[in-house]
Amino acid sequence: MNAQENNTIYLVVANHEEQYSIWPKWKKEIPAGWKCVGKEGFKEECLTYIKNTWKDMRPLSLRRAMMEDAEIQFKN
Repeated sequence: MNAQENNTIYLVVANHEEQYSIWPKWKKEIPAGWKCVGKEGFKEECLTYIKNTWKDMRPLSLRRAMMEDAEIQFKN
């Protein structure tokens, strides 16, 4: 890790599928399809936040589809 990475402040961002990532705060504009979740800090801080928050790595659309399938099977 170089000195610049050590001092970079990151934003924790998530997309519509509830997948998380980090984005350097100095880049100003978050990529389309991503939004800030309200956490910022040094890289390790942000990665720890993601690790503690993002418990289910499956995309939201997959989780929903699996829940619908389970409900259909339960009804039958």
